[in-house]
Amino acid sequence: MLAAAQYRGVGRRAVLGGVAALAAPGLARAQGQAWPDRPVRLVVPFGAGGAIDTLSRTVANAFPALANGQTLVVENRGGAGGTIAGAVVAQAKPDGATLMMADLGANAIGKELQPSLAYDPMRAFAPVCHLVNLPLVVVVPAALPVTDLAGLIAMARRQGDMVYAHPGIGYSGHLAQELMLQRTGVKMTPVPYRSGAEVVRSLLANETQSCIITISTSLPFIREGKVRALAVAGSRRVALLPDVPTVAEAMPEALGGFEANVWHGILAPAGLPPELAAAAARIFNAVLQQPEVRRVIEQTQAGEVVGGTPEQFAAFIAAEHARWAPLIRSAGIRTE
Repeated sequence: MLAAAQYRGVGRRAVLGGVAALAAPGLARAQGQAWPDRPVRLVVPFGAGGAIDTLSRTVANAFPALANGQTLVVENRGGAGGTIAGAVVAQAKPDGATLMMADLGANAIGKELQPSLAYDPMRAFAPVCHLVNLPLVVVVPAALPVTDLAGLIAMARRQGDMVYAHPGIGYSGHLAQELMLQRTGVKMTPVPYRSGAEVVRSLLANETQSCIITISTSLPFIREGKVRALAVAGSRRVALLPDVPTVAEAMPEALGGFEANVWHGILAPAGLPPELAAAAARIFNAVLQQPEVRRVIEQTQAGEVVGGTPEQFAAFIAAEHARWAPLIRSAGIRTE
């Protein structure tokens, strides 16, 4: 199992190299792959209207032109932190007709959060293609008298009763905040909300004092000056917030090497034949190169296009599980 740093050490050069090879025009046909030969169902683990739904529908719109004219039918199956959708896909036939838009909870750490979960996320799926990383940002209300991450941590240490918001137990923003607090030795009380939009509203109403949320959710309020961005949780700065440092830059001694993102990709039920996985990966890598898909990911969602092979995505998911499982266990985070 690769550690996250080892995965990154493989380098984005390797991933992008895989993209170029996989997306070569006509490669699937040249190798005799007919996938898909019917409409494909894409199960999305959250309801309509969120970032993952937008990504899924953008991908689905570009799919037919690259997939023998077949459609990618988006099916929203929200609930239980994404594990309802996970259970649906885990039980489906591994014939290429059912895929899932992957998410951390449903497809990597779900059994750590819910030991009674009916499926094992690390065994129930066949990775196909890592699509995107969506950066997270540490945000506070504009009225909070702090201007940087060190100031927030110092205030939390002094007061001892500050609260932070998150959009659900075990979500990336929740785990990222817990990791930040653990590494700085500070305690804050978590308050769960039902969505990223409600998290931001809690800051606007001064119900909570901070959150780690996707940039796409918080950017309009950052630009309007209603909330303040203190640090980006990824490994590098984001073009849409060029003056906002990374968490590691903001507090290098306590938080050096800190990195957390929301990520999504394509998975199939375990047992998918390797030739189908490879054919699907070629098509989804080609989808990622379409101008409208890249525009939505990079400009609307402030995301990073990734791509790559099934093997690379499998290594990434293994690294994510290895990174977050110890934190979940040590902090006693559970959804049941």
